[in-house]
Amino acid sequence: MSLDLKGRVAVVFGVANKRSIAWSIAQGLHAAGAKLVVTYQNERLEQEAKDLIASLPGADGFMCDVSKDEEIERLFAQLKERYGKLHVLVHSVAYAPAEELKGDFVNTTREGFRIAHDVSVYSLIAVSRAAAPLMEDGGSVITMTYYGAEKVVPHYNVMGVAKAALECTVRYLAQDLGKKKIRVNAISAGPIKTLAARGISGLGDMMKSHAERAPLQRNVEVSEVGSTGVFLASDASSGITGEVIYVDCGYNIMGF
Repeated sequence: MSLDLKGRVAVVFGVANKRSIAWSIAQGLHAAGAKLVVTYQNERLEQEAKDLIASLPGADGFMCDVSKDEEIERLFAQLKERYGKLHVLVHSVAYAPAEELKGDFVNTTREGFRIAHDVSVYSLIAVSRAAAPLMEDGGSVITMTYYGAEKVVPHYNVMGVAKAALECTVRYLAQDLGKKKIRVNAISAGPIKTLAARGISGLGDMMKSHAERAPLQRNVEVSEVGSTGVFLASDASSGITGEVIYVDCGYNIMGF
């Protein structure tokens, strides 16, 4: 099956900067021929996002804070008016207050727990619900998770719990949306030095440990995660839904 995405429209949530996983996927989708839409959260991030979008001819940018239902509704109304249909949705959005990623998990606050799950998990439900009516020809929804969803990663704390909820959400959405020929999958990437990852204490030690223990004896490259995103967006993955695809140089298979 081909990875050709010509004639398809893809929207990518979560592009923070040129080092983000979302940006690598966006570049891959664009290279495969998709008509690309990139969202940014607010005015503070607008200029950097627009500079990146300008580097991909034909790509468009829209502002959307996925924690606000009215902004999601407005965005998808704009997408329907401009493009009519949607074929690919990439959800690369996760957030927890910085103080929740320090110290002991037992000290997680009620508000920190709520924010982490609202932004990192519920937003996938909200954007998938909004996208489904535009995916008249079927489609692919892709989100980003991490190994901390199933094993304890020091300092990942409430984000690990949120990612576990996200992976479960993928399965339930896959069941709901399968009747519309919409597939829903997650990519579980190994640690990468993204802006978001830098908020986790001990990232350097984590990456060193991964490189030592992974069967491929190295850390994953962001471009490899981007390529997997293109695969999941394409017809080459037409029989895959409800899955977590590991792109971590094999680290997750190791017992110690």
